[in-house]
Amino acid sequence: MTAESATPDDTAPDTAPDGAAGSSAGARGPLRDLVVLDLSRILSGPFATMTLADLGADVIKVEQPGQGDDTRQWGPPFAGDQAAYFLSVNRNKRSLAVDLKTPEGLDAVRRLAAKADVVVENFRPGTAERLGLGYEELSAANPGLVYASISGYGQTGPDATRAGYDAIAQARSGIMSVTGETDGPPVRVGVSSADLVAGTWAVIGILAALRERDRTGEGQWVDVSLLDGSVSWLTYVAAGYFASREVPRRYGSAHPTIAPYQAFPTADGFIMIAVGNDSLWRRFAPAVGRPDLTEDPRFTTNPLRVAHRDELIGIVEETLAGGTTAEWLRRLEDAGVPVGPIQNVAEAVADPQVVARGMVQEVEHPTAGPLRTLACPIRLTRTPASVRTAPPLLGQHSDEILTAHGFSAEDVQGLRAAGAIE
Repeated sequence: MTAESATPDDTAPDTAPDGAAGSSAGARGPLRDLVVLDLSRILSGPFATMTLADLGADVIKVEQPGQGDDTRQWGPPFAGDQAAYFLSVNRNKRSLAVDLKTPEGLDAVRRLAAKADVVVENFRPGTAERLGLGYEELSAANPGLVYASISGYGQTGPDATRAGYDAIAQARSGIMSVTGETDGPPVRVGVSSADLVAGTWAVIGILAALRERDRTGEGQWVDVSLLDGSVSWLTYVAAGYFASREVPRRYGSAHPTIAPYQAFPTADGFIMIAVGNDSLWRRFAPAVGRPDLTEDPRFTTNPLRVAHRDELIGIVEETLAGGTTAEWLRRLEDAGVPVGPIQNVAEAVADPQVVARGMVQEVEHPTAGPLRTLACPIRLTRTPASVRTAPPLLGQHSDEILTAHGFSAEDVQGLRAAGAIE
């Protein structure tokens, strides 16, 4: 979801420069010299800025005093007194609680933007400009600024000023039309995929713009939308439509052009099987006790198996129902056939491979105590991403951020007296 309100209550500060109190001191990630001013909230923007923070950037999360990011109130569930949703995408950041509705607060943020490398916002298009925090104004004072906007529909086009919601982007992009069972209704992806893919594309755009700045010294505006990002995910589904003019349909867990390639019930659960080519098919059939299927003229090649999908799936389902999940996992893995258990979230985060890769880490939160969090999936050999600090309390770093960026003690005192910071 993008920030849709004109209320200036979202700016996200992430990490601090090396050596700053309560910051990512000692972080040696590849982005350690970058300052990111985060004006975003909810999911798409915070996910992007968290990724930058994991890679070492100093992310300053700007939040409205007394309220903060909307997701601070999105619970239950809570970890201690903190909403789990907020905690999921705001680690490694520092929080600056500043009221953008006050002239003093707005001026303070402009001063920070004048020295920042990156600004990220996910207001509805036009809102940042009305606040005096748009690209044109901020880049005039900071020509090297990389300014990233994440919105529902982008900065141009007939729907540019409409509010952006993940579920609507999933619906309009075609993603929902190919998600769900064949004979069932369209289904939303179980996570907010439009928000997350937009955040991911924003990171890619920011890094590309920073690389260009290395060459020219000039920044630019990165424009990413939930709808564009979700449409980009259609990839081979869209290519199939362009080639055949046949509108893709839902296949449940199955693949439209490969069979058998889907989830199957066992005697005590479900497994996912991916017979991706004819060689794997010739391993699969004997492994499940049906070597005769390799000689069946309906199934000898993948195009034939796809053409006779219904008959094939019925046979495989009947066969697999006679054994347990553990039995089929063992037999198929021994045969070299791609197979995996369909795990719930508790099982997934405890998966030995997930654990071995360090994808679940623990950090100490000032009020919630020990906090488990998912790690950054990017692996770098020399300058790795890291989980260093817990998601911040609202306004936890206001004073240290301002003083580190050239505000005098008198400046900070004046901002607080004016009610501009918390």
